[in-house]
Amino acid sequence: MKLQMIIHNAEDGGYWAQVPAIPGCVTQGDSFEELLENIYEAVEGCLSVDIEKVEIAEDDRLMEITV
Repeated sequence: MKLQMIIHNAEDGGYWAQVPAIPGCVTQGDSFEELLENIYEAVEGCLSVDIEKVEIAEDDRLMEITV
């Protein structure tokens, strides 16, 4: 999955970024490198909320993917 982010210069130095495809998904960093580290954590956190428990039948498969 590819997501676009918009990177802004912060008024007090550093950067902040938002992911338009995920409302409310924003983060910041004092350096560009820190911002990139934080954006992965922010996306993961935003996508992991409000996940409902799902019943898995015996013949179903459960699989995790990395995006």
